[in-house]
Amino acid sequence: MDRRVHAFTDDALGDDDAVALAERLRRREVEPAELRAAVAARAARVEPHLHGLALDRTADPVTGDAGGPLAGVPTLVKDNVEVRGWPAGHGTRAFVPAPSREHAEVTRQLLAAGLDLVGTTRMPEYGLNASTEFADAEPTRNPWDPRFSAGASSGGAAALVAAGVVPLAHANDGGGSIRIPAAACGLVGLKPSRGRLAPNATGARMPIDLVADGVVSRSVRDTAVFLGAADRGRRNPALPPLGLVEGPARRRLRVGLLLESPTGAAVDADTRETVTAVAELLAKQGHEVSEAVTGVGTRFVDDFLDYWGLLAFSVVTGGRLLHGRTFDPHRLDGLTHGLADHYRRALARTPVFLHRLRRVAATHAELFTRHDVLLSPVLAHTPPEIGWLAPTVPIEQLTARLLDYVAFTPLANVAGAPAVALPAGATTGGLPVGVHLEGTVGDERTLLELAYAIEADRPWRRIRD
Repeated sequence: MDRRVHAFTDDALGDDDAVALAERLRRREVEPAELRAAVAARAARVEPHLHGLALDRTADPVTGDAGGPLAGVPTLVKDNVEVRGWPAGHGTRAFVPAPSREHAEVTRQLLAAGLDLVGTTRMPEYGLNASTEFADAEPTRNPWDPRFSAGASSGGAAALVAAGVVPLAHANDGGGSIRIPAAACGLVGLKPSRGRLAPNATGARMPIDLVADGVVSRSVRDTAVFLGAADRGRRNPALPPLGLVEGPARRRLRVGLLLESPTGAAVDADTRETVTAVAELLAKQGHEVSEAVTGVGTRFVDDFLDYWGLLAFSVVTGGRLLHGRTFDPHRLDGLTHGLADHYRRALARTPVFLHRLRRVAATHAELFTRHDVLLSPVLAHTPPEIGWLAPTVPIEQLTARLLDYVAFTPLANVAGAPAVALPAGATTGGLPVGVHLEGTVGDERTLLELAYAIEADRPWRRIRD
């Protein structure tokens, strides 16, 4: 039985990615208003099934720079980023969001690229979960099969891009939240290096900034064009310039193959088969593929869990300062409270785990003296059914499940390194399977060049086929 939910049809959006739409707009073959009308119609078609949209502003968009490379292309912004005049709800019912006073810096980068902002996407509470599920609301569902999770925390963004509502959407990532939903929904999702895009306000407040903004897209070139535009508009002199990456490179790379996760979680058969097939493809392309070991050890998992708890504790204790008098910590979900309680028990360890996490960058850099790129799964297993990662699951059971699922992505966040999820395979039941490419700090170019090569030789499945 085919359970796929999508909105692709012969309208103004068609099957085009953002780059193709921008070219059609430049040739005046289509107008921005036509694209926005198509977005509204498509959203109306899939929303009763997917529940990915937090706010619909197709009738009253915030329009981007007419000179940007993606001028006039409609997109959606995640519900934790400020757009002037729009509420940012952070996926929670713990407060009543007021209209934002100013654009966030990443909002300005989206607009500078020319993108028209037409709404916001749903996310789990404060982005703490790896599935976009709620204690008292409909979950966001996977368009390939709505019985399954769309991932998180950019789950609404990924579901709506995969379903064809918009060609790409804003996302951000503090432990895998661009790459996890990209893998679950069959998209490209690149987490940039720390500092490549403008600082994320949430990440900048914390002792270690784990959060990077970016996009999820259906093509490598869409991600490359957006990142190139963002980098040109706001150059970080501490990182190598990125520029526009337009295709594969001829150089051959040392690819480290990583199939054993830092958490010790077992990798399922469909995922292992997909990653192994991509490793064989890269070897055929002339790259040198050899086994890799992260070197961080199982202590990293404990330290990351403590830091994850610190993030939740900051929400519980500091929510009123951030959101005002309407914030009520009693309305936070079980995962947020459970992680905060974990941190209370770990409080005395704070200086030690922060010290060890800060040292991860050096360990990561040493790994890249032996490899140019790491190839691994994005996740230890394929998307779970709705309910498996719900915030109503008892906290000990839920955190164990999350650590088994999100086994490969957090390392890049702690190290500040770039990493990309690519939709390179499928389960026997038809759900997407992602592979993960990770690079050294500042080297998004190599990841994009390699992603282009994989996309050319192993084209992504399309949900409408």
